[in-house]
Amino acid sequence: MSLKFTEDHEWVLLEGDVATIGVSAYAQEQLGDVVFVEVPEVGAEIAKGDELAVVESVKAASEVYNPIGGEVVAVNEGLEGEPTLVNADPHGEGWFVKLKVSDPSEIAELMDEAAYKTFVEGLD
Repeated sequence: MSLKFTEDHEWVLLEGDVATIGVSAYAQEQLGDVVFVEVPEVGAEIAKGDELAVVESVKAASEVYNPIGGEVVAVNEGLEGEPTLVNADPHGEGWFVKLKVSDPSEIAELMDEAAYKTFVEGLD
């Protein structure tokens, strides 16, 4: 399955009932060099729209909001020692959390890659 995106520049990859979530390449470019990422604890229940993570860069601190509700089943512990993974590979090794999705229909509300690309082009 392909990545889905939010207007807040998070991406979601749904595999079965588990969604991997991170920030888009566009978002990490806007942030600049990421120096710290705070993610929730495994087992946390996070509703759609709630704060999912905090990203600090050389430019600013920014909240990441949860695009779909669920329970955190894994966090990217590699970000603790190497937050620059967000810059180096935002759609891969720079992922933030994996959630067991509580309402899979929420994924339908997100943009596909083509729609997101058009959305981002409209921001410049």
